[in-house]
Amino acid sequence: MKKLLTTLLFLVLGVFGFAEKFEKPIMLTSIGQSADVQMIKVLLKKADLEADFDKLVTEKTLGNHKTLILAIGGSSKGLGAAGIKVEDELDRSEKLIKAAREKGVKIVGMHVGGQARRGELSDKFVNVSISGCDYLIVVEDGNKDGIFTKVAEEKKIPLVLVPKISEAVKPLKDIF
Repeated sequence: MKKLLTTLLFLVLGVFGFAEKFEKPIMLTSIGQSADVQMIKVLLKKADLEADFDKLVTEKTLGNHKTLILAIGGSSKGLGAAGIKVEDELDRSEKLIKAAREKGVKIVGMHVGGQARRGELSDKFVNVSISGCDYLIVVEDGNKDGIFTKVAEEKKIPLVLVPKISEAVKPLKDIF
């Protein structure tokens, strides 16, 4: 029952908006080098939000951004194309999130790849990133095991579950 009530609360936040506003400028990066970051670029454009994009941003290159959007999802193909080892991407992710938190940069985690973008590799990036987020937008299909709901409940992170990718535009508009 508690899980149902918490999920309903998160869904209500998604429908009626989120009180806290996130600031610009925005930096978008990939956590796991999946192609999902390209979909998030499209969502940001549809939401009329400009964001800088650096798929390999680090704590040293974060600059003066006020919000960091993480496209969460691992891809062995994407990592290979970038010439990055899984361990190195995990290390970059941890350091980036830690530095953002220390600088007061708000973090929005997005998982839009659904169940297809889950699995052993992706889950490494999910696990290293979501507890450091201030807000989560997740396509419902990617939360079948409840990992996003569980962490959101434990860490008191607002979570908006959307039935399909295109519906992630509204929560993006709501927080900026």
